Amino acid sequence: GPGAPRGRKRQRYVEKDGKCNVQHGNVRETYRYLTDIFTTLVDLKWRFSLLIFILAYALTWLFFGLIWWVIAYSRGDLEHLGDHTWTPCVNNLNGFVSAFLFSIETETTIGYGHRVITDTCPEGIVLLLLQAILGSMVNAFMVGCMFVKISQPNKRAETLVFSSHAVVSLRDDRLCLMFRVGDLRDSHIVEASIRAKLIQSKQTQEGEFIPLDQTDLSVGFETGDDRLFLVSPLIISHEIDERSPFWDVSRGQLERDDFEIVVILEGMVEATGMTCQARSSYLADEVLWGHRFTPLLSLEEGFYEVDYGGFHHTVPVPTPACSARQLAAAAARRDAHLYWSIPSRLDEAAAAGGEG
Repeated sequence: GPGAPRGRKRQRYVEKDGKCNVQHGNVRETYRYLTDIFTTLVDLKWRFSLLIFILAYALTWLFFGLIWWVIAYSRGDLEHLGDHTWTPCVNNLNGFVSAFLFSIETETTIGYGHRVITDTCPEGIVLLLLQAILGSMVNAFMVGCMFVKISQPNKRAETLVFSSHAVVSLRDDRLCLMFRVGDLRDSHIVEASIRAKLIQSKQTQEGEFIPLDQTDLSVGFETGDDRLFLVSPLIISHEIDERSPFWDVSRGQLERDDFEIVVILEGMVEATGMTCQARSSYLADEVLWGHRFTPLLSLEEGFYEVDYGGFHHTVPVPTPACSARQLAAAAARRDAHLYWSIPSRLDEAAAAGGEG
């Protein structure tokens, strides 16, 4: 539950590299995977994809080779092998192996010119048409699958990095939860946007237990600050205000708490125009209270230099240990004291003047 002891290692919902630790069990309607066969093939692991790729071609060649052999056998071509007066369906086809080779030549349009179809067998011409059309379809489907699999944008996420820790510290007298994101490539992520979710089991007032409830952490959706121009590493800040789930969390409670923050960066890959998504997560013990990220940018001769060596580095900074609510209340009290003290001093001055 939310107050689980820290000794037990918490099971991550999302790994640091963005892999989700969720497995789908007991799916009854498996036929749905077959109705969307293209996506199913693209989603397969590489070894299975290559196996299916090889099998698709090998089996069609074998299948059509068998039919070519059946045609030759049923016409009696194989009994008249040395007979020059006999016109076979396919010249120089003398058994199953040569039929298989002829099938490969037909489908791949190689044509070595030794085995040739003649015009005396209509069933062979029909089969030739069928094989040409079906072969093109298998080709289109398999090559399409392979192309999509090779150009999948999820590999672009490998060069998008998130800081290993998130930090909580003051920014302009407000407590903020921050993490850093960077892009290692020179080609940019277009239309980049960032989201953050707090994942924590909770119980409703009605007593319903919601495991791994997802709450949105605002990182600037209202102001448009969630739309990033990601050229150099950026620090993404979630201001802890009264709408934030961390409004009542103090340093002490953070150390006892059990939650996970999932951060999601989405955008289009400039090279291909495909949408990619990079994910990472922070457990409660990966949030450092009272730390700040070290700067990475320095101005060199005619350009800015980013030192990725310090990307994950943080430094401790003086930060109140109380919650954001208590901090806001203290600030309000201070303002109120100032507000009340100004007129009273004016009164004192007026009184002194009157006496004078």
